[in-house]
Amino acid sequence: MAKDSKADRIKRMQIPNVEIPPELADRIPPGQVVTDRFPILHEGEVPQYDMTAWSLRVFGLVKEEKSFSYEQLMALPRTQVVCDIHCVTRWSKLDTVWEGILFRDFLRLLDVQPEGKYVMIHADNDYETNVPLEDLMGDDILLAMTFDGKPLTQKHGWPLRLVVPHLYFWKSAKWIQGIEFMAEDREGFWERNGFHNIADPFEEQRFSGEAIPIPEDEWVRKDFD
Repeated sequence: MAKDSKADRIKRMQIPNVEIPPELADRIPPGQVVTDRFPILHEGEVPQYDMTAWSLRVFGLVKEEKSFSYEQLMALPRTQVVCDIHCVTRWSKLDTVWEGILFRDFLRLLDVQPEGKYVMIHADNDYETNVPLEDLMGDDILLAMTFDGKPLTQKHGWPLRLVVPHLYFWKSAKWIQGIEFMAEDREGFWERNGFHNIADPFEEQRFSGEAIPIPEDEWVRKDFD
């Protein structure tokens, strides 16, 4: 018997029946539940790093491939962002506080070729997720180093994670180690395994090939901060 995919398990869960206060209605996507928790969800083991060897590699459609050490990234100007985040597993957490390098500021250090309109974020545990470059140019898109005023914990992506608040949070990859610029879009790990390629929470773009809202409450049984 074939093992269920994560997308299949999510589709079988019940839609949460929670009334959203009117003042929050424009901030909570359909089918989401607001939580004060920060659930911990990922595939594989939490990686351990030798920071003397760690680097962020930038490659693909750039005129010069570059690598940045953690110290080099820490020396760059940082920005604090307050944003709401939304996970495909049905939880939303409001007013989260992150600090890091705005992606568009980081882009100024690179020489991306004009045709490099798509980005693949490469992370540990052989994870990758795809995002159009235009989705990374906003005021709240970070290469994040801290959460809630403290360095990221290992379970939440230390030493570096992407934060893309306007997309479901699987696009905000933990433990990122590479940024690849591409001329054409290419599906990432979850996108190849039944999840939507775009992932807009307010459009409920949870799964590929599914036009109806199908939810999950699996996150309530996970570890959390």
